[in-house]
Amino acid sequence: MSDFKNIWNHLSRRRQRQLGLLLALMILASLLEVISLGAVLPFLGVLTAPEQVFNYYLAKPLIESLELTSPNQLLFPFTIIFILTVIFAASVRLLLLYSMTRLAFAIGADLSIDIYRRTIYQEYAIHISRNSSEVINGIITKTGAVINGIINPMLVLISSSVFILAIITALIFINIEVALISAIGFGSLYYGVSKFTRQKLKENSQCIAKQSSQMIKSLQEGLGGIRDILIDSSQKFYCDLYRNADLPLRKASAINIFISSSPRFLMEPIGMIIIAVIAYFMSLQEGGLVKVIPILGALALGAQRLLPALQQAYSSYSTIRGSYASFKDVLKLLNQPLPNFLSLSQRRPLSFKKEIQLENLSFRYTENGPWILDKVNLTFKKGMRIGFVGKTGSGKSTLLDIIMGLLPETKGKFKIDGKLIKNSNRKLWQANIAHVPQNIFLSDNSIKENIAFGIPSEKIDLQRVKKAAQQAQIDQTIEKWPEKYETFVGERGVRLSGGQRQRIGIARALYKDASVLILDEATSALDNETENSVMTSIESFDKKKTILIIAHRLSTLKGCDQIINLTQDEVKVSSYQEMSAR
Repeated sequence: MSDFKNIWNHLSRRRQRQLGLLLALMILASLLEVISLGAVLPFLGVLTAPEQVFNYYLAKPLIESLELTSPNQLLFPFTIIFILTVIFAASVRLLLLYSMTRLAFAIGADLSIDIYRRTIYQEYAIHISRNSSEVINGIITKTGAVINGIINPMLVLISSSVFILAIITALIFINIEVALISAIGFGSLYYGVSKFTRQKLKENSQCIAKQSSQMIKSLQEGLGGIRDILIDSSQKFYCDLYRNADLPLRKASAINIFISSSPRFLMEPIGMIIIAVIAYFMSLQEGGLVKVIPILGALALGAQRLLPALQQAYSSYSTIRGSYASFKDVLKLLNQPLPNFLSLSQRRPLSFKKEIQLENLSFRYTENGPWILDKVNLTFKKGMRIGFVGKTGSGKSTLLDIIMGLLPETKGKFKIDGKLIKNSNRKLWQANIAHVPQNIFLSDNSIKENIAFGIPSEKIDLQRVKKAAQQAQIDQTIEKWPEKYETFVGERGVRLSGGQRQRIGIARALYKDASVLILDEATSALDNETENSVMTSIESFDKKKTILIIAHRLSTLKGCDQIINLTQDEVKVSSYQEMSAR
């Protein structure tokens, strides 16, 4: 119940109100079913013994209002009343089914959107610590499983429970002994089946949750590394990886469906046998079959309504149990905290007028892991061009990740103009930064949309896009393409060369026009001539713009005011002349 209470708290007020209205509709539909069931008695009574119904005191007001004078005149109006009652009850049930299905999927959409929102706002350290296939599976596959395996079955279970209660209440008024025997008997059978299958459903739910993530993982890795797979002929390995995840998942799903559907084939013949036995013994009583036919008809109709409702309730319960592990995974994603900066009314960039300071700054990724950076003390004045060099693993990219506010320092202080950077103002500092990584991410959109990344197409400043492309030395290439800035780049920029992707990334950073530009081996895919042109363009920028550059070629850093050489033992500050003389 605590898990369902948890999911309730994630629903909007609008959805909570809609669920309340849905419960009211469930109650109304159940009452109408009771009325339609109750209408069977007088209808069958009119068919078998109209004189008894004509003389029944409760029927007098209706007979007088219709001005009926003989028992034979009862059949037509009672037939019409019975038909209208059944049609109206069926219409409300249909409306209830439509409302439940729509609301279940609307709630599922809300949860999926909320999970994506909470996931994408998580800290960078969280993103690099977990497998993306788990997140993708949670947002898409497991949220779908929650819709079909938890939310919709839960609504059906509640509806069926209300309906079962109403039917049993109506049957009690018809014949209390038979009603109680039927309810307790069938209820006990379904309860026994649920207890017997509970552990298997739990195991299957865990299998489905685990293997669905493994399927996404094998798909991502197989399609993401397709070049190496084709070259190495390792298709069989990835096919086997996918098969080993897919087969157990399908088997567990099939068993769950069998468990949830099979009891009806046992319960229906038992119900028919019970009605036959009751009919036999009641026919031996005084009055014979003529007297008991209305009661038997009502009981038969009640059983015909009760058994499917019991099966629905049990099937919903089984489905919930079979999807519970995925439900728990979705709850974990829903309970991800949102950052504090979302509540800030002011989103202006943090003031940066003087310097960036690192005081005794140390960092490691895990509590017991090695120190990547240890007691680093650096100060960068605004407007400086700073280069970073060092061997692979020396901490260059990690240091820039800390300066960009992506990673929090483990020890020490990171300050801007003497102001300590912490969680409350980290996002405001990031508003000053434009970043060009070594591996550029490109979406399957136009060149224009990739340069003005994250901005709606209708709000993109095309002149600003062209200026950024010119500064990144890619404008002439774009102008030669038939679609120019509307050219689509393909998934991950597959239709562009490595150098073109790199220059699009540089243009993206320049479009932002931030006060701090960070290049993390951003020119590594460029030839020497293009790299020199790009760096000359960058060096000509406004001297108020601070530029931090990691480069694999020392010549790239010749325009820098300082070069930071990171080693395992120390951090050295040098000039380009000093570095090139070594």
